[in-house]
Amino acid sequence: MRLKTLLSALLLTASSLATAASAAETIRVAVGTQDTTINTATGGLIIREQKLLEKYLPKDGKYKDVTYDIQWRNFTTGAAITNDQIAGKVDFGVMADFPGSLNGVAHEKAGRKSIFVTVLQGSVKGSGNGIVVPSSSPVQSLSELKGKTISVPFASTSHGLLLRAIKAQGWDADTDVKIIAQTPEVAGSALQSNQIDAHADFVPFAELFPWRGFARKIYDGSQANGPTFHGALVDAAYAEKYPEIVVAYLQAALEADRLIAEEPEKFSELIAKTTGVEAEVNYLFHGPLGLQTRDLTWKPEYRQAVGTSIETLKLLKKADQGIDIDSFVQDRFIKEAFKASGRDYEAGLKAYDQLPLKAKDALSGEEIKDFKRVAQIWVKDEPLVRHYASGENALKALKAIEAEGKTVRVVYAQDRNSGIKLLGAQAWFVRSDAGEVSAFLLKEQAEAWAKANGGKVLDFPAARAAVLASN
Repeated sequence: MRLKTLLSALLLTASSLATAASAAETIRVAVGTQDTTINTATGGLIIREQKLLEKYLPKDGKYKDVTYDIQWRNFTTGAAITNDQIAGKVDFGVMADFPGSLNGVAHEKAGRKSIFVTVLQGSVKGSGNGIVVPSSSPVQSLSELKGKTISVPFASTSHGLLLRAIKAQGWDADTDVKIIAQTPEVAGSALQSNQIDAHADFVPFAELFPWRGFARKIYDGSQANGPTFHGALVDAAYAEKYPEIVVAYLQAALEADRLIAEEPEKFSELIAKTTGVEAEVNYLFHGPLGLQTRDLTWKPEYRQAVGTSIETLKLLKKADQGIDIDSFVQDRFIKEAFKASGRDYEAGLKAYDQLPLKAKDALSGEEIKDFKRVAQIWVKDEPLVRHYASGENALKALKAIEAEGKTVRVVYAQDRNSGIKLLGAQAWFVRSDAGEVSAFLLKEQAEAWAKANGGKVLDFPAARAAVLASN
């Protein structure tokens, strides 16, 4: 009897130990980020730097007593993230529509599956991708690049943009231009030494190169009117085993989105500190009325972008098979994250506006209600960007700021046609007979506006001089 009791006790102890071992499971959460691709910040950099994943990872139910092994791995390309995902080293990855589609194909080839779980930031019109030329180039628009050499990161979302833009010109991509493969790092040097005529690239290089002074943007993706985005993927087997962790990651992304919306200057500085991409460029994307919208909903346009990328990759012979988009793109996790975060997914799905600007004109004090001619000035040592209802107000204020001995970091202007944010010093302007100043990305766009509406086409220094001369 005593032996039986002893055996029962031993069995109970063994069972308890097994239960404890199970409860003490260590779960890896490995996220592949692209820090320098700054529009992925809400899916990686900000979550990591603000420790938001730790805040949302589940700690009850089957996750009670679990130990999390959170790993952050930074990459320069989506392809590198995919390679590590296939190798079982990464669970989540952030990347654009083109490399994301390749991720899905690569998983299928390996007998596995990945899921595109959310959009992070993008543009239904295509802004974010762009084409630049050397700053000394006489070229002012894409139409002048026939017969020229254009470099691009092959099989990237910007490659797709370039092919669409060439097609829209009525050109043959194989005979009317010479397209060569170059990474952004190589292209930067090639632009500075005039070894190429133009370069097409993704976020943030079509803005970063001009900001650094050795290139000029001559084409914005919005001119192609083709949706583009960056988002997050997860290994499907991981998502099936740990769906609550996927939702937790997306809750963290939603909070990161809220934080940067509330304090875009602060987080633009954080991104700069972490990546080396200047805050002035980060604000172009993350500030109000920015180049892209931060959007975590699966709009039809973004689903379309995945389909377009698959077809283009097949054309480029980078993918030899299709993929079931309805199975690959899944919104069930992000919907659950919206619900858990107290946000309305359906309202977000219907919203297409840029991050709104709620501000008063720093010169007049009046509330800004019309955003077509908004301009902004970021003054050195000031934590917040100053907002102006019009270009002429900003240019008037510019003189006063400099008269006070202050240094201006950057001037922004909104493109009158597309609404995208521009670097003011590289924009073209039309000053009407009434003195109103409107900004444009391209000289030909400014000329067309002036012809239709009257006014004079000016570059930034001339626009500034004209406004000051009238006062």
